[in-house]
Amino acid sequence: MPVDPATFAEALRQYAAGVCLLTVRDDIDDVGTTVTSVMSVSAQPPLVAVGLTAGGYPAEVLEEVGRCALTVLAAEHAIVASRFSSAGRPSARHLLESVPWQRAGDSEAIVLDSGLAALDCRLERLVGAGDHVLALLEVTGVPVLARGGAPLVRLRGRYVDETGSLAGRA
Repeated sequence: MPVDPATFAEALRQYAAGVCLLTVRDDIDDVGTTVTSVMSVSAQPPLVAVGLTAGGYPAEVLEEVGRCALTVLAAEHAIVASRFSSAGRPSARHLLESVPWQRAGDSEAIVLDSGLAALDCRLERLVGAGDHVLALLEVTGVPVLARGGAPLVRLRGRYVDETGSLAGRA
């Protein structure tokens, strides 16, 4: 008997996940999206995997450009996460007008200065996975490493801090 998609989605909402901002710089603009499907794959070589919607613009641009950055968001970034998860969002730079950021050295993608960590990445390959693709990324640098701070977490459809309280709205 097949699993009901609504039941499947509700079950996965029970899983708390860290929140990252994936950004790509292409020749035209900066593209960004909020991601919660991030996992460490290997320490040697340093690899992470990120789940992206198949056929979505961020996956398309990442495949074309071949480089990106991931910022691990702090609890204070709940508004940033919401902005980048909305449909029809404008350029990443416009969504970050009041948030200090820099460009990662290798990918030249945006990373937040106040993130808990940021990874500069090169696309190893995209792997189809149902209605998503897994982007296997080789980490080429760590331009931000805070070594502390409260993480932003997604749980039951809401952004919360590590205690489960609604995350800050800075």
